[in-house]
Amino acid sequence: MMREKVAKLLENALEENTSLFLIDLNISDDNQIRVILDGDTGVTVEDCIAISRAIEHNLDREAYDFSLEVMSAGVSEPLTLPRQFKKNIGRNIKVKTTNDEKFEGELISANEENCTLTWSAREPKPVGKGKVTVQKEATLPYKNIMEAKVMITF
Repeated sequence: MMREKVAKLLENALEENTSLFLIDLNISDDNQIRVILDGDTGVTVEDCIAISRAIEHNLDREAYDFSLEVMSAGVSEPLTLPRQFKKNIGRNIKVKTTNDEKFEGELISANEENCTLTWSAREPKPVGKGKVTVQKEATLPYKNIMEAKVMITF
């Protein structure tokens, strides 16, 4: 009952700010509500406060004893939704696939089914000794991605 009520309140709050989207909603057995958000242009503290108020002010404290935590997806959180991949086009990401392949490169495109990475690799010359730098590209279906994280560079 509580989960449906919170989910509906959250859905209504997100309809008011369409640049935000839900990553995770978790409600523990002791009514600790945890909401993780992301946004097409990021998530501000004000966004978290607005979502928190939309939920908290519409839940009856007499009926439910709860705690509420609303946060943005951190930079160390894996990408899980196509919308997250789209917003990170142009950034470097590290991907691990379901068949244990690993890719690291620039995210150059993303749609609803897959994403495409490009990177430079050193390979042996076709003729003669030594190596040559070549551009590689891989299109990865989301269903084959076990984990994808944005690479943070300083």
